[in-house]
Amino acid sequence: MTGMKEGAGENPFADDDPAETEPNEHATSDDSPSASEPVTEPPNRQQSSQQQMQIPYKFRRDGVQDGRDRVPLFLHEETKRAERDALRELETRFDDSVSLTDLREALVKAGLQHLDEVEDQLEEWGYGMT
Repeated sequence: MTGMKEGAGENPFADDDPAETEPNEHATSDDSPSASEPVTEPPNRQQSSQQQMQIPYKFRRDGVQDGRDRVPLFLHEETKRAERDALRELETRFDDSVSLTDLREALVKAGLQHLDEVEDQLEEWGYGMT
């Protein structure tokens, strides 16, 4: 039950000013939301999240482990050497020190964007063989 008294054709909004309820002749259905579509503001959490995104992660964190889960990483010696070389190369390019933790996550993210190359590496290790 909605709380309104049922009546024979009575308009419960009859006392309202007709100018307030009549649509604007210049408005289109796209200009304003319908009564069934609530107007919502973005949540404050979303706004603060967007503001945080403007500051790069490197500068808004307290340490390299902030917001990250610890995962074990076991590397072959040749991979470890390549990682060390990549770290030195990127530090030269940035003319700044690069965190090994940041480098490793960047390498993982780059790999996730290039799954065909990851597939090639896995095939070299024997995946896909029967």
